[in-house]
Amino acid sequence: MQGQAYSRLGSFGGSAGTPYPPPPPSPARGGGRRTPGKGPSSARGSHEAAAAAAAAAGVVGWGAAARRAAWALLAALLRRQAVFLFAPLLYVAAMLLYMGSLPLDVVPRIITRSAPGSVYRSPQLYARLRADMDADNSTDALATVWRQTYKGGAWRPCISNVTNSLPESNGYIYVEANGGLNQQRTSICNAVAIAGFLNATLIIPNFHFHSIWKDPSKFSDIYDENHFVKRLQNDVRIVDKAPDFIMERFGHNITNVFNFKIKAWSPIKYYKDVVLPKLVEERFIRISPFANRLSFDAPPVVQRLRCLANFEALKFANPIASLSETLISRMRAKSAESNGKYIAVHLRFEEDMVAFSCCVYDGGDEEKREMDTAREIGWKGKFTKRGRVIRPGVIRMNGKCPLTPLEVGLMLRGMGFNNKTAIFLASGKIYRSEKTMAPLLEMFPLLQTKETLASDEELAPFKDFSSRMAAIDYSVCAYSEVFVTTQGGNFPHFLMGHRRYLYGGHSKTIKPDKRRLAILFDNPRIGWKSLKRHLLNMRAHSDAKGVEMKRPNESIYTFPCPDCMCRVNRTAHSKPIHAR
Repeated sequence: MQGQAYSRLGSFGGSAGTPYPPPPPSPARGGGRRTPGKGPSSARGSHEAAAAAAAAAGVVGWGAAARRAAWALLAALLRRQAVFLFAPLLYVAAMLLYMGSLPLDVVPRIITRSAPGSVYRSPQLYARLRADMDADNSTDALATVWRQTYKGGAWRPCISNVTNSLPESNGYIYVEANGGLNQQRTSICNAVAIAGFLNATLIIPNFHFHSIWKDPSKFSDIYDENHFVKRLQNDVRIVDKAPDFIMERFGHNITNVFNFKIKAWSPIKYYKDVVLPKLVEERFIRISPFANRLSFDAPPVVQRLRCLANFEALKFANPIASLSETLISRMRAKSAESNGKYIAVHLRFEEDMVAFSCCVYDGGDEEKREMDTAREIGWKGKFTKRGRVIRPGVIRMNGKCPLTPLEVGLMLRGMGFNNKTAIFLASGKIYRSEKTMAPLLEMFPLLQTKETLASDEELAPFKDFSSRMAAIDYSVCAYSEVFVTTQGGNFPHFLMGHRRYLYGGHSKTIKPDKRRLAILFDNPRIGWKSLKRHLLNMRAHSDAKGVEMKRPNESIYTFPCPDCMCRVNRTAHSKPIHAR
């Protein structure tokens, strides 16, 4: 039986008596199907596979060891955090060693470029574009300056008279108006509003002499005092001085009167809660200085008095008004080709304005010396304080630099005003006028100023008084077809509002985007057509007609809100605080 068993088993693959063949390799161990054979090549394959497996195991082992070493190093550093303090020193040391190993002739040269709009390059732009500008002189912007036709009489603030008698006064208020012409105008109108609101008697404001404007003019030298008092007689009591029985209490010395030091832009509630009780107690108070001491945001009763004072009560004195009318007539006569229409430009390029801006132009070291001297004379130590940093390039990029006459000319020609356009230039003494005004006169030969329109004899009574000269500029600008403002300030803000009031909101004002202008004028590759396209678009966005409503925290003198005035007139708009 045993032989039969061997015989049966032997028939599967071997002779009787041979041992069983080995089982086939496991697929998991063998890594796939193997080619049968027991020769030398099969043996070599087995050795190579074993070697590869060992190498892979070695790599895995080294990777795991490296990770363990990195984690150990990181853990040690985290436990000793002070080591990180030396990292910058090691970095700097490595960079120094590296740079020291390089020859100087292969170190790259660093080229610095100024930011767009930070450098005054307008003269170079004008020289490059002048030929194309002169060839493009066919457009007439005065004929197309309005997007909408004038319908007339559709917009006007409601300022009606008050017929009710005034109650007994709570006392006298004396204010000192500081600043130039229009800053003083702000003080006057605000004083009228506060006196009316507190039911006080207002003494004609005193004008504070300033070292910059150097104008000793009194109220009656600039404004028609009789008209001022009469126009406000039903709203506010106004006298030229305090009565003797009041002044006796203070030794006839105004400096002995209690003086309020009021913060700028104080609300009307402050005057009611703080100023009024002292007024009733003392019967006479003084507020000095008084410019910008009342917030723009005020109740309708206060806003109405502001508008009434500014647009109705304040009329220029007869000598100023008479000469202004003469200059307006002459300006219209010189604008015959445009049917008597002219544009007015308010240019702020006086020496003090250029000095205060801290901007740099093309005058080099001489300009710097002149501006440093002007700043020290006008604002002793203000610009040389320790720690103060002045960045002229940043100032220019932010649109804070006064436009030069050349830049004004480039802007207006780009906006479509040709060289036959009549321009009235409102300005003080232009800085380096012979040099800076020449390009503007080349672009606009019909340009006029009060000095060219009037004779020396006509200007003589006003020549040494900056506020009176500014009043003449103000009047001629008020009756222009288009008003162009170049710097901001009280003059253009008052004028824009006055023109809106005079013409029922139909008052074209061009207020350029000076940040954008700085970039355009500093572009060395811009062509005339491209520049003109940008400036025409800027002019279109300056179509400020004044029909918009007054926005919050905007000056009532710039936006004489018609709707709130009408509401006040329909209600009890005259409710002063009665005497206590």
